[in-house]
Amino acid sequence: MAGISRYEKAVLGATAAFLLFAGGWFLSERNRSEPYQVTTTQNVWEEAPPEQSVPEGDSRPESLLEGETINLNTASVYDLQRLPGIGEKRARAIVDYREEHGPFRTVDDLDAVDGIGQGILDGLREYAAVG
Repeated sequence: MAGISRYEKAVLGATAAFLLFAGGWFLSERNRSEPYQVTTTQNVWEEAPPEQSVPEGDSRPESLLEGETINLNTASVYDLQRLPGIGEKRARAIVDYREEHGPFRTVDDLDAVDGIGQGILDGLREYAAVG
């Protein structure tokens, strides 16, 4: 760095500091997990669309997309609440159990979590995975 002026050294230092700050900011924002937020609006002046009837055989919860499953070992409290029969209290119990006892091996392992019985387990079995 013998051929650079003091001004150029200051500019290089400021540029390096900015790049480090921007890189740290990018990585911290990238690793942040926040729940999805969906906003819908309906024009009140237009006629509302007719109600769509759900076929008899489709009992999929509205909170899940068709064919979607939720991984019990990686899901957040928010995602676990999307499962049928799982509210905030049960979702927290699942996360606490997972943190204390390790990952679930099968969906049937949920039976060991407080507040989850065979009835709830039967209702969410096709929407949960441990994979």
